[in-house]
Formats: sequence, C-alpha cells, structure tokens
Amino acid sequence: MAVDTKTMEMLKTEPDISEGLDLSWMDNTGERGMRATPGRRGLTLEEINKSSYGVAPENAEDLTMAQRGSARAAGVPRIGYHVRKKSDIWSDNAAMLYEEAVQRQWSSATDIPWDELKPLPDDVERAYSQFCTFLTEVEFIAGDTPAYWLPQISNEHYEVKMFLASQIMDEARHLDVFRKRALANGGGLMSSSGNAGLRVIIESKDFTEMSAIMHVQGEGLVQSIFRMGEYIATNEAEKRIFRLSAQDESRHVAFGVMHLKYILETEPERREEIHSYLEKAEPLIGAGGGSAPVAGGSPIFGTSLGMLFGHSLGSQEEGGKMALAAFRRQLNEYMHRLEVAGMGERRYRLPLQIQAILDPPKN
Repeated sequence: MAVDTKTMEMLKTEPDISEGLDLSWMDNTGERGMRATPGRRGLTLEEINKSSYGVAPENAEDLTMAQRGSARAAGVPRIGYHVRKKSDIWSDNAAMLYEEAVQRQWSSATDIPWDELKPLPDDVERAYSQFCTFLTEVEFIAGDTPAYWLPQISNEHYEVKMFLASQIMDEARHLDVFRKRALANGGGLMSSSGNAGLRVIIESKDFTEMSAIMHVQGEGLVQSIFRMGEYIATNEAEKRIFRLSAQDESRHVAFGVMHLKYILETEPERREEIHSYLEKAEPLIGAGGGSAPVAGGSPIFGTSLGMLFGHSLGSQEEGGKMALAAFRRQLNEYMHRLEVAGMGERRYRLPLQIQAILDPPKN
C-alpha cells in the first residue's frame, strides 16, 4: 500500500531520536576483553571467575547492590549489608558446590517411584511416619536459616549467596519429600519433636556460629541419618529418597567444613570463639532424657528409628542396639569433620557422655 503524502511529510519532520541521548554508560564498564571458554562441565562459575572478576575482596566496601566487577554508579542508595568481611562467610568450595547443586536437581514428584510403596504393619508405618515428621521439621529450619543470612551478605561475595540459595532449594525439596512419604502410605504426620537444637541454629548472631552449628554439626548428623535411611528402607521409593537427599546434604556439610577451615586459617584468634559456639549446641545432640544420648537428640526420633531397625532385623532388641550403633557412627563422623576443619582438639572438650561413645583416636 502506498504511503500518503501527509504521512511522508510527518516522517520528514520527525526529530532525530539520537539527539541529546546520553551514551556515556558505554564507556563506564568493568574490565573488558576477558573471555570465558566452557570447560568439562560447561560454562561454570570457575570459567568466568577470571582476572579481576574472580577476585573476591577481603572487605566489601560498596554497600549498594552493585555486583563484583561492575562499574559503580554515583548516587545509588545503600542496601546496608551487615556481613562484609570475606572471612566471615567464605568457603573456597562455594562456587563448585553451587554448580553441582544446579546440575543435580531432582523432583520429589517424578524422580521417586512412589508406586513402589506397599502397605506396612501399622506400628511400622507409624514409626516411619514419625521418622519422616522429624526430618520434615528439621529441613524447615535448614531452609529458613540461610534465607535469613542471604540479604545480609554483600553481592561482592556472590558465590556464597548463590550456594546458600541452592541450599534453600535443596531443603525445600527435602521437607517436601519427607512430608509426602509421611502422608503417601496412610501413616500421616506424627508428633513434633520440640527439638531445642533447632532454635539454637536460627538464633545464631554470627554467620560462623550458624554454619558451625547447622552445617558442620546439625546437617552432618542428618547426613548420617540419610545414609542409614537406605538400610531401614522397605522399598525402592524410600531408598531413592534417602540416596538423593544424602547427595544434597553432603554439599551443605562440605560448605560448612571448608568455611570453618578457612576461618581457622585466616583468623586463628577466633578458635576459642568457635569452641564456645559448639559447646552451646553439643549438649542438645543427646538431650533425650535418661542416662544415654539418643539418635537425633530426640527420644521420639530415637525410639521410632529403633523400631524401624527392629523391623529390618526382625528383632526389636537388635533394632535398639543398631540405633545406638547408628548414633555412635553419627558422633564419630561429626568428630571426623572437625578434624578435617582443623579442630581435632574438640574431642577432649565434648560433653563426657559423648566422649564415652566416640571411637578412640586413630593416632
């Protein structure tokens, strides 16, 4: 269709849109010329953390939302990040753990063979439902706590923020899958544990305090539970749940151990401070009443676990022995994590009832 004369006249008189346009931003950039090449696992954070873009500052001075490596704009309001020191939050494996997390996501709806569930004796199903109720409760706090710290960490240390975001997604999936297992086979949700250890985690005032209690201690104990979960599983669906959950949990534990190791190496004067955090939380590990600690720090959890072991072994007496052996394994693995982080002397400062359960030191 031909354009009419009036329209042609309008086009001739329309102003040049580039007139007065401010293009100064094109010269206000971070480092240029850095190229990233995909590696064996694709284009990961490791590949882009090159040159100045890969240098995480020891102190984040910019309190705006500007990201590391970008040019700073003038007149931008502060966000007011409270955790600005690298040592306070850093873990050398954070970027790698984030990449693993996003590449190994799974769905509780489609990756668990739910049709493999079969009816169980009523007492066994109730015990399994109690087991899953406890784990659902634990995973809520493990997701809530990183969410609290995310907005307090500077964008300059973005690797840690991305890892914590991936942990929140992991924990959401865990509480989802254990709640589904409690409901899917007719058992329903059982009793809340009232575990005081959960409150200790979320009340932490320092990131290292939180990480030492949650990642190294709490999630380490849960990782051990997930490993033993395959043993008490009655079908392939349950085995898959614990296998995949343990895979996720190992990342959270690895972050905490490496953060603890980093801060002990960079700020060794904080060693006694970290001991004080652990001393506050460790008595709650075995706070189940009576003279002996119980798995998970909850008598309800310990009893239900013993019943499930008893079902697997065909003897409740043997199941109780196995539950105690499982708790001993939890504590030994906790001690091993502290040794890797560089706090092997913690063995001699543990509550006496826990020291009595540990295996003798290897050296």
